[in-house]
Amino acid sequence: MTGNSQEYDATPFLPGGRARLPGLRKAAADCRGCPLYRDATQTVFGEGHTNARVLLLGEQPGDQEDRQGKPFVGPAGRVLRRALADVGIEPDEVYVTNAVKHFKFTIPEGRKRRIHKAPTLREMTACRPWLMAELRVVEPDVVVALGGTAGKALLGSGFRVTEQRGALLPWPGLSDEDGTGGAEKGISGLVATIHPSAVLRADDSDRTRVYDGLVADLGIVADLLGGGDRSGRQAENGTRG
Repeated sequence: MTGNSQEYDATPFLPGGRARLPGLRKAAADCRGCPLYRDATQTVFGEGHTNARVLLLGEQPGDQEDRQGKPFVGPAGRVLRRALADVGIEPDEVYVTNAVKHFKFTIPEGRKRRIHKAPTLREMTACRPWLMAELRVVEPDVVVALGGTAGKALLGSGFRVTEQRGALLPWPGLSDEDGTGGAEKGISGLVATIHPSAVLRADDSDRTRVYDGLVADLGIVADLLGGGDRSGRQAENGTRG
């Protein structure tokens, strides 16, 4: 978005040609594709191995991510890394990013703490070209939508994580919409689960059950990767199979 234009679209800020992750990350730092850049500290681009077999898609950066410039470095990220370890998905198999690359927040009157505010569908659509570029470079086997907002970014406003989680869903074919043919080559499907922050928000009495559900959903991804027997690891960590 430039000048007084009201168009929401990151496409003009993408580098030309077949840029790899370093080039994409550098270009994304200057993205003005929607108004969220104005209040955010910085762009938070994805991180991980170029040849990662799993792309984990969250909603947007949080407060710590906005300050540090890296995705999933806060408390939710620690929950996610623990769950991935519990199902045997190695760090080098994962690329982590968000549907929206800038932190959207509000500051309640009389307070200093920045409170997360969910991005709109318009903001998610504006940021989609960055995700398509990441998919083109990484070429993951499977994409994991972490939470309802990430699911809606991929499957539309009718997505409900409570109804569609924990199963291999058909890949929606986003390149058919925006002409970026080849960006989704080889993706076998989409697995939806809760955002790891849901574990942190759960009551103490319910937290183990919520975490176990996250682990069970990620276990489906591990099975798709040929992760082998997880029962021993899950028994050791107190999670269900």
